[in-house]
Amino acid sequence: MIIKEKNELVKIRKSVKEKLMNNCSMSNIMNLQTVRNIGIMAHIDAGKTTVTERILYYTGRVHKMGEVHDGTATMDWMPQERERGITISSAVTTSFWKGYQINIIDTPGHVDFTVEVERSLRVLDGAIVTFCAVGGVEPQTETVWHQADRYHVPRIAFINKMDRVGANFYGTVKMIKDKFSTIPLIIQLPWGSEGSFQGIIDIITMKAYSYTIDSEGINYCVEEIPDEYKKVAEKTQKNMMDILSEEDELFLEEYLYGQGISTERIYEAIRQATIKNRIVPVLCGSALKNKGIQLLLDAVTRYLPSPLEILPIKGENPYTGKEIIRKTDAKEPLSALVFKVSTDPFFGRLCFVRVYSGILKEGSYIYNSTQNIKERINRLVKIHADHKEQVKEVSAGNLGAIVGIKKSATGDTLCDEKNPIILEKIKFPEPVISVAIEPKSIADREKLGFALDKIAEEDPTFKHTVNKDTGQTIISGMGELHLEIIVDRLLRDYKVDGNVGEPQVAFRETITRKVSSQGKFIRQSGGRGQYGDVIIEIEPYQEDTFDFVDRTVGGSIPKEYIPAVKQGIQEAMLSGVLASYPVTNIRVSVIDGSFHPVDSSELAFRIAASKALKDGLKKANPVLLEPIVEIEIRTPEEYLGAIISDLNSRRAKVEGIQEKSDIKGKIIAANVPLQEVFGYATNLRSLSQGRANYIMQFARYEAVPDSILKKILFKI
Repeated sequence: MIIKEKNELVKIRKSVKEKLMNNCSMSNIMNLQTVRNIGIMAHIDAGKTTVTERILYYTGRVHKMGEVHDGTATMDWMPQERERGITISSAVTTSFWKGYQINIIDTPGHVDFTVEVERSLRVLDGAIVTFCAVGGVEPQTETVWHQADRYHVPRIAFINKMDRVGANFYGTVKMIKDKFSTIPLIIQLPWGSEGSFQGIIDIITMKAYSYTIDSEGINYCVEEIPDEYKKVAEKTQKNMMDILSEEDELFLEEYLYGQGISTERIYEAIRQATIKNRIVPVLCGSALKNKGIQLLLDAVTRYLPSPLEILPIKGENPYTGKEIIRKTDAKEPLSALVFKVSTDPFFGRLCFVRVYSGILKEGSYIYNSTQNIKERINRLVKIHADHKEQVKEVSAGNLGAIVGIKKSATGDTLCDEKNPIILEKIKFPEPVISVAIEPKSIADREKLGFALDKIAEEDPTFKHTVNKDTGQTIISGMGELHLEIIVDRLLRDYKVDGNVGEPQVAFRETITRKVSSQGKFIRQSGGRGQYGDVIIEIEPYQEDTFDFVDRTVGGSIPKEYIPAVKQGIQEAMLSGVLASYPVTNIRVSVIDGSFHPVDSSELAFRIAASKALKDGLKKANPVLLEPIVEIEIRTPEEYLGAIISDLNSRRAKVEGIQEKSDIKGKIIAANVPLQEVFGYATNLRSLSQGRANYIMQFARYEAVPDSILKKILFKI
């Protein structure tokens, strides 16, 4: 038995302090091969924040492990997070492990805050996807996995909570294989399970790691694999070698010809296959019981890519549209992406950035190519949750935050004015739920407008408008919890006192058939008049967006007026003809029109296009669309009938019922209109005596049935 005491935290903390001081006083340019930009993501309550807390502790970043359930987690620094025990805002920090710098973003697991995952993945090089060994692959895990696929982010799977009753390591691995188009590569096995979980068996080194000698997991033992696990370990190792052989021809030759393959060679083969997104290494442990985190950190440094190993960032010249490629190199011209904006009570407005090339320097000017403006960098900081550490510069491949720029927003590109580039913007979903809020006094009204603008600056999925008919302020977001948090921030952070109405669904309108329509705007007033004439075709469009096509020929509408036509159509789409909801899923083609050499203007064509669209929508069989959510309910079997009956009364479509051994009950999967599940938590508790629970996420928009449409229109 060998006692491992590598993690002498006093020495580690001293080393971390020296590195942080070095970053602040000199430069943070270091060997990018030793940098890892990673995110930790999963379904709500899978243990992401607990994993992050252990990483911070074992790397010497904090002196005491925080706990989510106690409200002491370092990364859950917002009061709303600590009270609810959930992550709301993605938090950034930097740690050091065995000579590597690991920049970490801890992301939320609740579907209402999935935007935080989206913008984090846009700037990350790798990710740890945390799975609950009991719950397996849960709905929000699927969502974040597909988000990572979209950005081609390499992943490590960490199966957490192996100490919990009902933990099923192999069941979770099977779910990963079945639900995702990837190959889960098991490189660790659990030593025991549930109450008997005591450590981890490493398949690569064929050693067993026991965590029974130290409750904090600082010291652990490395032993020979127990006899009862030897056969399964050998079988798993053979399977691992077979998979790696399929991914690496040279490795296959070495393996087939019986050449001694070293541990380092296996590490390298896993690394290359992981970076190519061909495999996902699977590890296990229990973050809450302090088991397996050091091995997870080793896996991060061994298998996830450095900034030098990801594909060079692509953008385009804002003036010519020509594609530009920038390598991760401090000597290249500057290119950086603003991926988050927040307000700090001491530092003011902070813009979180990922620097892809070049160097951001304190006191310098940067060019925002998205908005065509120049701004000055007052200060640069590194972020550790809600703490800031000032630095002189942030170089290519690193994350940081800028203090002092006032106009740059989420998704904007910052670059060198002499070498401009625009990077691909981050796409955010539209809100699906709204509530009205009324300030109680004139002073509150002034504060409300300021507060809403600040929150909208930070959160691109939050919108606020003023209803022209009622004068009410309408706030819109991704779900009930999202709006609840925003209202809480208005009351607590911005001291706005107001009355909040009931949630309202964000309906949409669209059409079901193709039509042609003409719009004319002619005004004569003695002098120069106004003349615009537009003929358009409107048709359904599959994409959840708007498509505009110019098919005019022969100069029937001069090219300089086409942008005004498009603008008029987009303005008209803000209010449909059925119930004044925004119009979506349409393609508009301008096919003809006419102009006057003197009286035509951009204003005239804008109004003419708006009239053409409004008239066309009326003829195109308009329909109302409502948001549909996917809901998953976990319930003991005795309440199954009552819950399904209640779902049917809510216009739900039950997709399936599965058994789940860990809850000794059933899992109901269903699709249900969002407006039918407001306040569903209270109703479900009543039906199941508090023993059932549910999770839901937005799925799509569907046409509202005629019987429901009449009720909605009648209310309006």
